[in-house]
Amino acid sequence: MKNLRMGIIGVGGIAQGRHIPAYLQLSDQVSLEAVSDINEETAKTVAKTHKIKHVFTNYREMFEVVDAVTICTPNKFHAEITVAALEAGVHVLCEKPMALNIEECNAMIDAAKKSGKVLSIAYHYRFMKDSQAAKRVILEQEIGKPMVARARALRRRKVPGWGVFTNKELQGGGSLIDYGCHFLDLSLWLLGNPEPVEVMGTTYNKLSKMPNQVNMWGSFDHETFEVDDHVTAYIKFDNGASMLFETSWAANIKDDEESLSISGETGGIDLFPLQLNQAKHGMLLNSNVAYIEGEEDPGLPQAKNFINACLGTEELLVKPEEALHVSKIIDAIYKSSEEGRSVRLD
Repeated sequence: MKNLRMGIIGVGGIAQGRHIPAYLQLSDQVSLEAVSDINEETAKTVAKTHKIKHVFTNYREMFEVVDAVTICTPNKFHAEITVAALEAGVHVLCEKPMALNIEECNAMIDAAKKSGKVLSIAYHYRFMKDSQAAKRVILEQEIGKPMVARARALRRRKVPGWGVFTNKELQGGGSLIDYGCHFLDLSLWLLGNPEPVEVMGTTYNKLSKMPNQVNMWGSFDHETFEVDDHVTAYIKFDNGASMLFETSWAANIKDDEESLSISGETGGIDLFPLQLNQAKHGMLLNSNVAYIEGEEDPGLPQAKNFINACLGTEELLVKPEEALHVSKIIDAIYKSSEEGRSVRLD
């Protein structure tokens, strides 16, 4: 296969802002052949703008003219479309989260195994320069065995006021399943993808249900707000590691915060920005980073990795079995909050 024929299913903001631009930059390996969306006019506009040949409202018709698809629909449709594409012999890059629950995730994995096609989930934080550098540092044993992760993905009064982000039926949840999932995935990857065994979590949405909202990302109806806007959790893993986790769309904090730190037996590492912390030679050493090689836009290396995996020239970075661990934790956090107890994962 000289050139991978790509189709885009769902042509909203993430497709137009990340995936389509990335594929256009990689035209020597991939050609954008088709788009599909329930809004035909939007699909036609996107196709005309980027000179894409085929436009469909029924995504199944696309499978005849592509080798791979990128799924950018609301979360409710991830599993359905993924399974259909894999059964049709088409590779799949599905936007995060993997699906609404672990049952759907397992159906996607089973379909990928039966088809022999590539399935990956678009957890693009793994492809960021800081993240890639942190992984190299950990693999070089600079911090020893990772023990504790602290992940915070917090926004101040930035509930998405567009699309279907606050629709529980279509999305399955709010800040956790939309935003925090990136930091769960990144943390698990840096920890070495351990198996989660116990989760204690609490979800909140009282703030966004109050009238007279001050919100920087558009307006939403507080009376119909039905998803989480703030979540905390404590997670234990089978290798003895643990994680303190917090995410929010609307926290009453001074500034937005994206941070991840991992403490190991002989050192520690912080992201974002990247810093290595060690104790040796009779000193406490903090190593700041002056420069990191790599792409500024993580969407480009993500696209490259998926394309090369489909072409059989590169190992997939985000494997579906790893993305399943993220969904297990998300399911457990919601269950723990609802039942008011910790949840064991068998």
